[in-house]
Amino acid sequence: MQSGLTIGEGKITGTLLKQTSGALADYWGEGYFMALKFTDPGDTVTSIKVGLDPSVSSGLVELDEDMNGVFKVTNKSVQKFKVFAQDGGSSYTQLFDLSELTLS
Repeated sequence: MQSGLTIGEGKITGTLLKQTSGALADYWGEGYFMALKFTDPGDTVTSIKVGLDPSVSSGLVELDEDMNGVFKVTNKSVQKFKVFAQDGGSSYTQLFDLSELTLS
C-alpha cells in the first residue's frame, strides 16, 4: 500500500501504491491509500479528529482506541492531512502537505 512514508517538517513524503483490489478498493474504489498510526497523547487530550482536507466523502473522523487510520488520497496537490485536537479548553490544528508524495 505504501513504502518509505515519512512525516515531518509539515509534510508527508514517500510512495503510495495504487490499490485496485482488496477491502479498501472494494469499499472506497481504486486509488491511493495512506495508512497512519498515531501516538496516544495521554489523558489531557479529549478529542483527536484526523483526515484529508478537502475530503471527498468522510471528512475528519475521530480516532478510536487503536489509534490507526487509512486515508484515500485523491489529489495530493490540493489535499492536506489535518489533525484537530482538543484538550477541554483549547484546540489545536496541524496541517501536513502531501504534494511530495509519489503515486505509483
